[in-house]
Amino acid sequence: MVILLLFLPLLLLLLLAAGVFSMGVGLWVICNNILTVAIPAAVSHPMRLRVLHCLFQLIETWGYIFEKLRICSMCQFVRFIHDLKPLKKDPDVMFTDLRFGSIPVKLYWPKAPTCTPRPGIVFYHGGGGVIGSLKTHHAIFTRLCKESDSVVLAVGYRQLPMHGVSTIKRDCIVATIHFLRSLDTYGVDPDRVVVCGDSLGGTAAAMICERLMNTPNLPRIRAHILVYAVLQSLDFQLPSCQQNQNVPLLSSEFVFYCVCCLLDISPSWKNAIMKGAHLPAEVWAKYKKWLDPENIPERFKKSYRPVAHAPLNEDVYLETRSILNSTYSPLLIEDNIMSQYPEACIVSCEHDFFRDHSLLYKKRLEDLGVPVTWHHIEDGFHGALTTLDMGCFYFPCSTRILNAMTHFIKKL
Repeated sequence: MVILLLFLPLLLLLLLAAGVFSMGVGLWVICNNILTVAIPAAVSHPMRLRVLHCLFQLIETWGYIFEKLRICSMCQFVRFIHDLKPLKKDPDVMFTDLRFGSIPVKLYWPKAPTCTPRPGIVFYHGGGGVIGSLKTHHAIFTRLCKESDSVVLAVGYRQLPMHGVSTIKRDCIVATIHFLRSLDTYGVDPDRVVVCGDSLGGTAAAMICERLMNTPNLPRIRAHILVYAVLQSLDFQLPSCQQNQNVPLLSSEFVFYCVCCLLDISPSWKNAIMKGAHLPAEVWAKYKKWLDPENIPERFKKSYRPVAHAPLNEDVYLETRSILNSTYSPLLIEDNIMSQYPEACIVSCEHDFFRDHSLLYKKRLEDLGVPVTWHHIEDGFHGALTTLDMGCFYFPCSTRILNAMTHFIKKL
């Protein structure tokens, strides 16, 4: 008892200090949000978006603090908080957790019986390889399954920092192949298998189209759906990058955090990459035909100012040249390969750092004769689809994105 009384003042002092520090962190996040975040006027609920982004920044900031204290990485903390949300069940949809080897997946199927095989959707969730999970996208999988009357396989690929990009790629490929070999088991029509993803998941979907093209003894992918996908990692001065660098839910700061994690490089290279000093002139010249802003319609170039590439920094190039690989930049696939891609449905959002990736990819596919269905969400922003079941943080554009996806699938 005496010892407890001696340490009680110290304990109270520590609790008080922790409370003051927490309030300071919250105040800093709020001030930073007000001063630096740009809320587009066209967004349907601007204050709602500001508050949502503020909450995300608060979780992210605590993640950085824990990372500095070596308790856990920022992304592990953010994923932990996001996954605390309980999963909602839909009376019309069944789902179960499975493992394809060491890869966790979730299978969704409509409860109503059917006499004919259903379409199959392989979904790779977004999050830049650092956040996002099967839980954060559960409502998307459920609604997509129900409204398109499809069997949905959600791939829970292993993420950074515990696993590298090669593991993410391998998990997506292996899970997809396993599903394609088991379509009869899941009641899926082999002629209507779609790969789909949002953000980095869209990168994975495009990569799968290349990797599994003309693979013997596997059904051919019927179509791919890309929702505000990340399709190149070379040019960070496209019109949408300049226009939306401080727009929620994806700021340029978080983009480069993800880039550094994916490439396993130092954040100190950010300025060199932003200025284009990470690639030699001949590389820029080679890919200009596909990355040139001239390929983007004029109405998407609000206040755009072309930026000349800085002289090559050899050190940065040596560390970042892997971005030329199709794993990071599916937009750079050669014409003879991309021309064989399956039909595409592309959803772009006006207020998205990566908007122009979708526009450039759309043009490439159309120029090569690949059928493209394009939906542009004028009041949309990166990550909008994940607000589908967020209650007071729901945005109507999320439903329009889902409707575009389901309408496309039903037409196949």
